[in-house]
Order: sequence, then structure tokens, then C-alpha cells
Amino acid sequence: MIPRTLFDADLDGFRDSVRKFLEQEAAPHHEQWEKDGQVSREIWEKAGALGFLCPGVPEEYGGVGADFRYSAVVMEEISSAGLSGIGWTLHSDIVAPYILKYGSEEQKKHYLPKMVSGEIITAIAMSEPGAGSDLQGVKSTAVKDGDNYILNGSKTFITNGQLADLVIVVVKTDPKEGAKGTSLLLVETSSEGFEKGQNLNKVGMKAQDTSELFFQDVKVPVSNLLGTMEGQGFFQLMQELPAERLQIGLTAIASAEAAWQWTLDYVKERKAFGKPVIKFQNTRFKLAELKSEITAARVFTDRCLELHLDNKLDIPTAAMLKQYTTDLQCKVMDECVQLHGGYGYMWEYPIARAWADSRVQRIYGGTNEIMKEIVSRAF
Repeated sequence: MIPRTLFDADLDGFRDSVRKFLEQEAAPHHEQWEKDGQVSREIWEKAGALGFLCPGVPEEYGGVGADFRYSAVVMEEISSAGLSGIGWTLHSDIVAPYILKYGSEEQKKHYLPKMVSGEIITAIAMSEPGAGSDLQGVKSTAVKDGDNYILNGSKTFITNGQLADLVIVVVKTDPKEGAKGTSLLLVETSSEGFEKGQNLNKVGMKAQDTSELFFQDVKVPVSNLLGTMEGQGFFQLMQELPAERLQIGLTAIASAEAAWQWTLDYVKERKAFGKPVIKFQNTRFKLAELKSEITAARVFTDRCLELHLDNKLDIPTAAMLKQYTTDLQCKVMDECVQLHGGYGYMWEYPIARAWADSRVQRIYGGTNEIMKEIVSRAF
């Protein structure tokens, strides 16, 4: 098939290391994590010790300064293994870049080394009960009072919400200004008045902690503002969303590829009417069709990865990628469950978990309907 030319021998070796680590340290525990509703902090600390967290953070802040391909390897291997509880991608490739690009020197020195080591776990709080994909509809407020902001409001659907020690919170520092009044604050979860709500009971991604967060008169130092002044938050969010949507695309295709391979292996072994299921033309044609679509999507995704490495991935292209790859991921999962028959609906089979996990990909990071709106505005 079409070779991937973005990854050299060093990256192949890194991929092998990540894969072996996940096989030994994560896969045996994932079923228990699904029951617990979250992964262990220990897996974060072990990953940090091996350099799997925040690989893009420069050496001066405790990282190794690797390019984004190393992050891509980590997220692809997590997705390929069906380990949806591990929230490293958000921590390493969403939160860390915000602090790197918009944080003060003091913020970088204080938080980034602890993020690299896994000593602290991070999250970003955008969505609210009344504002999902509509970031301009955020109601949480942060009013300046001397050397502090007084934060009030609530958030929901927050990945890493139960484990998080530090959260980037999207707030209105000037509600009258709409998008121009939006700011980002670094908020430590140990702050008085910061409350973690219930760990939400989701359809899929059972091992990933996803929480409600509540803020009641939380004092946040003015020095914890991200950026040089108030009102930069909406611009900062728009600048970083293409990278987030690329990450969703990378995980979608890695997951689809894995599901396709599990299904191929299954239909070679499973028999119906006295012969392997692969011998039926419908099975072969379905798998051929899916293979073609996955291959085309992989080429598109890798090209978007190249653009991102060159800082050229724009908002409409990232939106197309997110919409197309996650729609395809859900199609692949559905077809693969069907080819597994009744066993495809059993939770102990990885395809059942992957099918349940995949559905949310069309929702978070901006719903696919919003992605189409973004693309259409660029006509």
C-alpha cells in the first residue's frame, strides 16, 4: 500500500517503545480503568519518566524539544490499541502549546517541567451546559479584584477533569464585549471554591475521566492570565483549534485502521455455513471498500500533518479533515461490528469498545455540523 514517508528510523524506534509500553503498562489495566472511570496517576508518571508526555516542550522547560511527529506517534499508538482512557494528547498537545505560546516565562518555568514529568495533569475547560461548540456563548466570568480575578461559573464535558491539577479555563473578563471579552486563565484545582463535579457516565470512552467543574468565587492571581492582556482568549482559541482538529483526525484514522485489521483477522477465523466468513463476496467487498477509503483518508491526514509541521494548516482544511475522518471512522466501526456479527456487540471484543468510543469524535473539537459551516464560509 502507500508508504508513509513522514516517519524515519528514529520515529519508528520511538513508536516501538510507545507500543511496548502501552502493551505492558496500560492494556492489562484498561478494563479496570473502565470500571473506575479513570486511569491511574501512576501511568502518567511512568509515561513522563520515559519522555512520552509533552515531547514538544523545549529542553529549557524539561522536555526534549521534539517536533509534532513524536506527538502524532503517541496519539496514534494509543488509538490503535483502543486505550481511549489515556488523556495524554490533550495534556501534551493542547494544554502545553497554549502555555508555550501564550504563557509568561514564569508560567512556563513553573508548570511545564511538572507537565513533562507527569507530576501534574492538565485539562482545558471550554464547554458549558449552555454553550458547547459556541465558544462565544461562554457565561463563566472572571472579574478583576486587586491582584486576583474572582472566577464564577461552570463547565462540563471536561476531559481529564477528575485527575486535573491545572485547568485552562475559558472565561469572560468583559461580558459586554462578546468574543473580544474572552480570556484564558490558568486555574489550579486546589484553589478554594474550585469544585469537581461528578465523573460523567458516558456511552463510550469509559476509562477517560470526563467531568463537570464548578467555580464559586475562586481567586485566581492576575499573573495566571494567559497572554499579555485581557481579551485575547478567543484569538488564542482560534489559533490552536486547527492543531486540535488534526489530532482528532490522526486518532480517527489510526482507530479505523486498527478496527479494519481486527475485523480482517476475525473473518478469516470465524466460520459460517461451513466456511470462513472471508470467503463470502460481501465480506471481501466491504473490507475492500473500507480499505480504499481509509487509505485515501490516511494520505489526506498525513498531508495535513505535513502542513502543520510547516505551520501552514489553516482553519478550513483542519475542519474538513476533522469532519471527513471522524465520519469515516464511525462508518468503519459500524461496518466492522456488522462483520463481527453478534460478537461485535459484546463489550469484551475490542471492536465493540471502539464502536462506542468513536461516536463522540464527531461531536467534540467542534461538531461536524460546525465543521461544515466553517468550510462553507471559506468558499
